[in-house]
Amino acid sequence: MDRSAMAVEVRTILATDCGSTTTKAVLIEHDGTRYRLISRGEAPTTVEAPFDDVTIGVINAVTELEEITGRRFLRDNRIKVPRGEDDVGADIYISTSSAGGGLQMMVAGVVRSMTAESAERAALGAGAIVMEVIAVDDGRQDYQKVERIRGLRPDMILLSGGVDGGTVSHVLDIAEIIGAADPKPRFGAGFKLPIIYAGNKDARESIRKILGERSDLRIVENIRPSLEVENLIPAREEIHKVFLEHVMAQAPGYAKLMGWTTVPIMPTPAAFGRMVEMIAKDRGINVIAVDIGGATTDVFSVFDGVFNRTVSANLGMSYSICNVLAEAGIQNIRRWIPKRVEEAEIRNRLRNKMIRPTTIPQTMEDLLIEQAVAREALRLAFDHHKRLAVGLKGIRQERTIADTFEQKMTGESLIDMMKLDLLLGSGGVLSHAPMREQAAMMMIDAFQPEGITELAVDSIFMMPQLGILSTVHRDAAMEVFWNDCFIALGTCIAPVGRDRIGAHVCKLIVEDEEGDLIASEDISFGDIKVIPLPPGERAVVEIRPSRRFDVGAGRGNTVRKKISGGVVGIIVDGRGRPLFIPEEDEERIALQEKWFKGVFGAR
Repeated sequence: MDRSAMAVEVRTILATDCGSTTTKAVLIEHDGTRYRLISRGEAPTTVEAPFDDVTIGVINAVTELEEITGRRFLRDNRIKVPRGEDDVGADIYISTSSAGGGLQMMVAGVVRSMTAESAERAALGAGAIVMEVIAVDDGRQDYQKVERIRGLRPDMILLSGGVDGGTVSHVLDIAEIIGAADPKPRFGAGFKLPIIYAGNKDARESIRKILGERSDLRIVENIRPSLEVENLIPAREEIHKVFLEHVMAQAPGYAKLMGWTTVPIMPTPAAFGRMVEMIAKDRGINVIAVDIGGATTDVFSVFDGVFNRTVSANLGMSYSICNVLAEAGIQNIRRWIPKRVEEAEIRNRLRNKMIRPTTIPQTMEDLLIEQAVAREALRLAFDHHKRLAVGLKGIRQERTIADTFEQKMTGESLIDMMKLDLLLGSGGVLSHAPMREQAAMMMIDAFQPEGITELAVDSIFMMPQLGILSTVHRDAAMEVFWNDCFIALGTCIAPVGRDRIGAHVCKLIVEDEEGDLIASEDISFGDIKVIPLPPGERAVVEIRPSRRFDVGAGRGNTVRKKISGGVVGIIVDGRGRPLFIPEEDEERIALQEKWFKGVFGAR
């Protein structure tokens, strides 16, 4: 179908996201002036036994849409595309998927901090969960690597190593190890495991001899053709191609589902990431977005046009909640709970959540504990992201005298919180928080934005469907995102610095666009204040920090900027950066009660 023609003719769009536990369907229609979300339905995902057919969950979710809207989209037990003259069906049907564990990959390279890290970025950017990274210098003996590879059942392997024209021996050593291990694919017992080679072009013929017969070998351009260049796009495109041809084709019911869709199915994280990239590009801003689920937490960032994604496969709010406890530690979780709760009580509640993953908090104490865990899951996932979202290692940079004291070394994190414009949250604990202020505070506490940062959440987990929709109808995707998906929480103002409790941090003056005064506040260290500013409204803030604090122009320097409102408003965070939380229980709880009143007292 011609995509330009499609953009003109489409009125009804049906989109699904087949998640690990739930399949979600949304109906988008043109109302005569623009595209809007009409309704949504959901049903349990059916990719596993006893159903072993993902299309059953899709049909059940779409059936709920039919019941809500009174419309018909199914005929002969499948989605009708294109829509018929009797108005049955949809003009477009698209789908994303992370069912069956999503796309699971192993990556291998020569140097762990160079080619292997570039391969990992390529896989993560394509929407994969990276199960293992193998490298020549990873500290393991060859037999240990062989045992590890044999123990995995990845969907595919991405192999990289060496710059074009450089030595080939090291990447061939890695290929020999993979060949000796002879790993098997997760789906399709009679099929060869796909291996994508994206390394030194001079080693291609030797790689074919080692891996060509025992695997489905694909060869693409080198990920690191030189030390100064990282070329991820060819590898990512081949990963998507192999994902459709092998993984989707072998997973239960996906071959049938692919016959229904207008365009190929896309991994859910890849579609989410595409949407994040589009937001950053359209508005010319730096963005961090997070999707926190039951089993994993994905973090996406775009800084100065550079996109990065990481997945923390052991950090989630149901199946992986005890992994958060183990990794963060009980004390780090307790510090976010504004009351006394025994350690044993916290552990027991989290264990119950892990074995009953679909339960939701029933009491205020349940909710406080869940949101405390969410803060730690988000914090740990963001720490992981910062370690991978780095500049290229191994680059010899040319510098001028002016750069000597300012230019950073390669390999340092690309994340600069003072330059962050938008922090966007998605996932049940954020999107479905009983109060929007709670979602805002979870993100502020976990990510600790600096300076002036806009906050928002995805209203109903719709970003993956909009991401794949953008591949066929970009205008519809962006219209629905800004009108129905994007919930503006407001703006966080967070001076960077530390001082004693009660010391003066800054003077804040807020005026409307006509210059009339809205608020004038003196902020003390340890305070949080909320100034109401409704969604859609703009204001001009003038921040006059004390000499110990910086809001973006250096310590003690005044900043004046236009900001946006939201359902929460302007959140002035005077707790300092890094965030100050007392260790002693009584002092901590008293301070947290003060923060609670500062945030929720404005409502």
